[in-house]
Amino acid sequence: MAPGHQIDEMTILRQRLAQAEAAVEREKTIAEERFNELLDIAPLMVWASGPDGLCAFFNRAWLDFRGRALAQEAGNGWADGLHPDDRELCVEAYLKAFAARQPFRAQARLQKANGDFVWMEIVGQPRMENLVFTGFIGTASEVTERRRRNSPEEQSVRLVFGLTERERQVLVLIADGKSTKEAAATLGISYKTADSHRSRILEKLGVHETASMVRYAIRAGLVEA
Repeated sequence: MAPGHQIDEMTILRQRLAQAEAAVEREKTIAEERFNELLDIAPLMVWASGPDGLCAFFNRAWLDFRGRALAQEAGNGWADGLHPDDRELCVEAYLKAFAARQPFRAQARLQKANGDFVWMEIVGQPRMENLVFTGFIGTASEVTERRRRNSPEEQSVRLVFGLTERERQVLVLIADGKSTKEAAATLGISYKTADSHRSRILEKLGVHETASMVRYAIRAGLVEA
């Protein structure tokens, strides 16, 4: 076979290979677009990030909730909507999960289109294509009512945290089922001192029996029911 003919065949093979690769990329792009179209009609808020950790996609439900365009939310723009008190912890949790290629879950307050902040649970999973990490995909759902139902009662919190640290320690131990003598032994104090703390707890909480003390500890979230 003549050298020139061999060169022509190599050129043809390269062209065919390039065409095949281009066709695969077009199919991947079409599949991604169709997938995003499906996500856009989903009622659940959906987000996705690329292999660099920056968010590149938010579905229509997310954008409507936020009242912002995709260009505004993309990258790190979505984090601007997090409540200032929650932003650092939420972003840090995401970045740690991203670096470890592990599932991500966090609760934080996110600003709605009307300016109100509501509690959201944001979750994410790493995406793999042919064993190659391509980023994260996740959802966000409002959990304001769930948090309200499970949150400690404000008055109980205020009264319990008005106790001294030692008094709270005694309260927790008694609420966990320990006697005053056992609480004293656990804390390394005398029975007389522990009993004095117990009396002051009753007085400060305005109750007269152990059962009422325990209810305060549960309402304040110090112990579980």
